[in-house]
Amino acid sequence: MTIRGATTVADRVRALRQAFQRRFPYDRHAHGSEPAPPTLVRAPGRVNFIGEHTDYNDGFVLPLAIDREILLIGRRRADERVRAYSLNFAQEATFHLDDVRVRLSPDRSPEGAPWSSYVRGVVWALLDAGYELSGFDVALLGNIPPGAGLSSSAALEVGAAVLLRALFRLDLSPVRMARLCRRAENDFVGVQCGIMDQFTAALGKQGHGLLLDCRTLESRYVPFPTQHVRLVVADTGVRRELAASEYNARRAESEAGVALLRRRLPDIQALRDVPAHAFDEHRHELPDLIARRCAHVIYENARVQATADALANDNFAACGRLMNASHASLRDDFEVSCRELDEMADIARSVPGVYGARMTGAGFGGCVVSLVRPDAVSALVQAIETRYPQRTGKTPDVYVVTPTDGAAPIM
Repeated sequence: MTIRGATTVADRVRALRQAFQRRFPYDRHAHGSEPAPPTLVRAPGRVNFIGEHTDYNDGFVLPLAIDREILLIGRRRADERVRAYSLNFAQEATFHLDDVRVRLSPDRSPEGAPWSSYVRGVVWALLDAGYELSGFDVALLGNIPPGAGLSSSAALEVGAAVLLRALFRLDLSPVRMARLCRRAENDFVGVQCGIMDQFTAALGKQGHGLLLDCRTLESRYVPFPTQHVRLVVADTGVRRELAASEYNARRAESEAGVALLRRRLPDIQALRDVPAHAFDEHRHELPDLIARRCAHVIYENARVQATADALANDNFAACGRLMNASHASLRDDFEVSCRELDEMADIARSVPGVYGARMTGAGFGGCVVSLVRPDAVSALVQAIETRYPQRTGKTPDVYVVTPTDGAAPIM
């Protein structure tokens, strides 16, 4: 669902404020005698430039927070009731903090509003970590396409955490927030994701990518020179119905690889610890499927670090080659691509001025990200909008995105 006429951030903020006031008008009994004005928060989506399925293997990633976001507006209540309303889905979900304390599972939600599981999960994680909350009212509106691999779920989690930090004056650093939001998704929602998405939504920086070590959470910002290159994200229109189950399967296969390689390399804890030369030496000892899964993760970690170096040196041709290699590995070794993603990447690479293109996100649908010269953006958009429907029968959505800051209140 889109909000008619809400095309700019200012338009969406206005629509959200109006909807909040209509849905949750001030009530002296519920909100207290002197309620504070509602708090407004913005939380970005993210595109992963390179480093797919490395995060839960303690590896390296290079994502960027992007100028697609979820906006949340909320006010604390005097009781322990939570009311959440999504403008996108035109749905309200209501729960009590006691429901969350006993871990009311998402599939038992009486509202039938699966998006609300992410809000409940964040509340559960904060309560379980010892933070004190009361009830609150919140309305939200986003323009991140769900299921496209741009982390609408992490944006909602981190946005909810930033809102609650402001409403209840919580001592909550961005890194701790990312950890707790990941826990909400792992242990409440039930998706065994790594920390990349939440970390990027919390700590993104305008004009920069974020090179992140997913084991230590050490990170550094890598300038992304938008005057020389642009990022174009093309949504295949294929929703990732298989992504959750296959994501968990790939995680199990990666862990199986670690267990087998540990017989020869006893000091390894995760695939990020396996040097490429050692893997090449022992690869033949692994079952073919496990070997291919390991190959993707081990070589992808090397590609991430090489890409960060190339980007820092404005070597965009090298970035493009590494992106193309990443896509081939995700298609052939990790087997998380699909025909539509492959067609989209192929179309993008055929356009002069496109350095490289790869699927981004968990796979089985979602988006392709392309690194493009500014003067080639229009040609790329035209090629995708013309040729992708001819090849697949599906209509794409294409976005030119810009690296932006992480989640924060809007003053």
